[in-house]
Amino acid sequence: MSSLCQKVKSSKEPKFSTRRVSRCRICGRARGYLRRFEMCRICFRNMASQGLVPGVTKASW
Repeated sequence: MSSLCQKVKSSKEPKFSTRRVSRCRICGRARGYLRRFEMCRICFRNMASQGLVPGVTKASW
């Protein structure tokens, strides 16, 4: 979990565009971020297994 100050700092517009940090909308995690879903891999997996992410199903073969 990221701290509140890290979430606030990353939400501000940076001076340079390369300094932008992508964070999970739910928990604020910066690593393992999936751009398409705007969340980290851990939150994505939890929500997908609960059926809360539309268009995503568990693979089986």
